[in-house]
Amino acid sequence: MKKILAILLMIAACGMSGAWAAPEPIPAVAESVANVASVKGGVGSIYFTAGNNDAVFNIYAITGQLLKSVKVTADNHVSVDMPKGFYIVRYNNQWSRKVVVK
Repeated sequence: MKKILAILLMIAACGMSGAWAAPEPIPAVAESVANVASVKGGVGSIYFTAGNNDAVFNIYAITGQLLKSVKVTADNHVSVDMPKGFYIVRYNNQWSRKVVVK
C-alpha cells in the first residue's frame, strides 16, 4: 500500500495526473483518413483498398521491376495472389509502401 501511495504522489508531483483525463475529441480530419487508399500484405496475397477514389496500384519487385498493375474502383477491395516475398507497392504515383507476403 505504501508503494502505491508513493507512486501516486510521484505522479502528482510530476504533473502527470492530467494524463488520465478524458481524451480530447478527434478532429474532423480523421474522418477523411478512414476513406483513403491502403495496402497490406498477408498470407499468399496483397490486399488493396481504393478509398473514395479510383486507384491504380503498381507492384514492384525489390529489384525495381514492375510485376503487376492493379486497378481498384472507388470504395472497393481487391486481393492479388503473390508468391512469398518482399514487394514495393506504389499508389497513383503518390506514395509507396513495403509489403511482405508470407
